[in-house]
Amino acid sequence: MNTAAELEELSEASYDRSLFASLKVRDYLYLWIGMFGSAFAMNMQIVAQGWLVYEMSSSAVDLAWVTLASIVPQFLFSLPGGVLADRIPKKPIIGLAPIINCGATIVMTWIIFTGNVGFWEFVWVGFLNGTVMSLSIPARTAVIPEVVGERLMFNAMAFNTAAWNLSRILGPALAGYMIALLADGDTTSTFGVGCVFAVISALYLVSGVSVLLIKHDGQPTRQATSQHPLTDIGECLVYVIRSPVVGGLILLSILPFMFGLSINTLLPAFNRDVLFGGADDLGLLMTAMGIGAILGALLLAKLGGTRHKGYWVLGTSAVWGIGVTWFALSSTFSLAFLTIAFIGFVSSINMSMNRSLVQLQVDHAMRGRVMSIDMMSHGFMPLGVLPISWVSEVYGVSWGLALSGVILCVATIIMGTAMKGVRGIDTGYVSR
Repeated sequence: MNTAAELEELSEASYDRSLFASLKVRDYLYLWIGMFGSAFAMNMQIVAQGWLVYEMSSSAVDLAWVTLASIVPQFLFSLPGGVLADRIPKKPIIGLAPIINCGATIVMTWIIFTGNVGFWEFVWVGFLNGTVMSLSIPARTAVIPEVVGERLMFNAMAFNTAAWNLSRILGPALAGYMIALLADGDTTSTFGVGCVFAVISALYLVSGVSVLLIKHDGQPTRQATSQHPLTDIGECLVYVIRSPVVGGLILLSILPFMFGLSINTLLPAFNRDVLFGGADDLGLLMTAMGIGAILGALLLAKLGGTRHKGYWVLGTSAVWGIGVTWFALSSTFSLAFLTIAFIGFVSSINMSMNRSLVQLQVDHAMRGRVMSIDMMSHGFMPLGVLPISWVSEVYGVSWGLALSGVILCVATIIMGTAMKGVRGIDTGYVSR
């Protein structure tokens, strides 16, 4: 009879270590396709709305408000989304979300084609998209370890990130070229943007349909409870606060959202005001970030067994900040292209590894709520984006981005010094 140690060794040796291991799992493949469709749509939308809003207003602050319209709901509705993920089957939540976004985008397409589009239309559709995402992503994320198993978590989360960043390559490029081609040189034309939103509607529909092919319904892993949902939330908040590892990882995920992703919000302004680029150039810059991010995700997919993951999270966050500052100092398109690709590479490793480590540290019955707290924490983004946008508008977008990168790097080093538990994370797996 095999000993416990021998059984564990056999289990370690038997699990699939190939690059595409998680995509061989049928349900995860369909989940990934749905994720890719939604991510593709979202990235096309970022370019289309960013281009039109900045052409209408020439205001970095307006760009920030449109972005924040989809971010604020994360703070408001992520926790209810986590409670839903831990209480009811996850599949209906995951499938309904892109269908709602499809309907909203169809309405937005009609508004754009009729020529009645304004700043507030982009705000309300962004708020709706953000609300739907906040209620569904905890379920979508929490179901992954149920589908692939914990040993394939780093591989699956890497391909999650790859789905998002592959969409950064194809989505922005397609959106930018569609606007440039269909507008026929008229930068104020809404026709090209309307066509982009029509494609976005179709992508959301594909995303919703793909969920129907998933067999796993994502039943809650704990027994039904009669306790109040607020009790569920309070229970999880106490758990996160008392856990130096989970709480530390969530804090470390907030920093990049406040200061690392400012580059996404301000990229249209940097492209036009510093690089003097057009819509196609903006698409290429976002494509470069996507290329770097896919390379980072593929590297992480092969690094699931690597050790000292706590130092990897801290190091990639600090280097991410250095990359943003470097990008801010770029004066040519070629240098900006290379630098933003580097940022994509580092940020992909950081976000995927952080998210995987959080999931592996918590009990199955609490995954939805913990992931909702992780997502809700991203609602702190305005605390970084709005001041950085103000600096960009008053002193120039290069100064704003440079300041953002410096803050991210320095704050990571300070927090990492104080987080002994995070520094001590090795492989990330927890014996249960």
